[in-house]
Amino acid sequence: MVQIGYTMMTEQAGPRELVEHVVRAETAGFDFSVTSDHYFPWLAEQGHSPYAWSVLGAAAQATSRIPLMTYVTCPTKRYHPAVVAQKAATMQLLSGGRFRLGLGSGENLNEHVVGGGWPPVDVRHEMFEEAVEIIRALFEGGHVNYRGEHFDVESAKLWDLPDQPPPIGIAVSGKRSCALAGHHADLMIATEPKPELLEMFDEHGGEGKPRVGQLPVSYDPDRDTAVERAHAQFRWFGNGWKVNSELPHPDSFASATQFVRTEDVASSIPCGSDPDDFVEAVRPYAEAGFTEIALVQIGGESQPAYLDWAERTLLPALRKAFG
Repeated sequence: MVQIGYTMMTEQAGPRELVEHVVRAETAGFDFSVTSDHYFPWLAEQGHSPYAWSVLGAAAQATSRIPLMTYVTCPTKRYHPAVVAQKAATMQLLSGGRFRLGLGSGENLNEHVVGGGWPPVDVRHEMFEEAVEIIRALFEGGHVNYRGEHFDVESAKLWDLPDQPPPIGIAVSGKRSCALAGHHADLMIATEPKPELLEMFDEHGGEGKPRVGQLPVSYDPDRDTAVERAHAQFRWFGNGWKVNSELPHPDSFASATQFVRTEDVASSIPCGSDPDDFVEAVRPYAEAGFTEIALVQIGGESQPAYLDWAERTLLPALRKAFG
């Protein structure tokens, strides 16, 4: 059985609209929701980037059932890990236990704003592991002192701590991140349906833990409109993690994707209104062993129509196909 999620993509809608969309996603029957945590949009055409944690707090009060999750927060540059732990504990209390903390090693696009340069990937992994250790320690309660290579914590304590701390998810893209997730995470996060990621996660202690994937889609009754929207706002998606984590600005992504054609996007993202196309796009994730798949409907203004169609057509088709 695969659970189907809804993505509040902060890069493509304002804060009030994001909350309205997740409320509608809850009534439409989505099993869970995730929220991106950006300072910049990927491309200027997306046009938004409100503060995800304020949106999450509002969403926790506006909804009653649907789980909430960051997908993902970087706890190393823009936020100190001690602050991330405080935010996550507060969200778990506000949501009544519906929050999961998804973590990743971040992108230059969002983290460069605080200065200090963007570290090489091996240093980012070191920083990330220290950050997860700090967050875990604070979730356990009591005062925490920490002396690391990259982070110090001075007698920190979470004074409002839920009985059950939020589960921690870790985003993976290769061998080292899978090992880190297997050792430290309660669930695995990935944006590619690669079976080898799940296998490496299991090898390092992840067996039996949830694994959450994400897939962009572009619904529209007119397929050409859906394809054009996907190309305008999501052509960056095919760059791959090694590129996407390094580029510093939406203009950089515009330059890097200037030769991506509409047909290239249409071949990798399901577009239009045929539910069978969307089912087939989800299938590689289900067959790889993902237990949850969060769909990203491209385009902020398209969300209401998509959510109506998802309730009426898409979710029944996906549940018929995948339980």
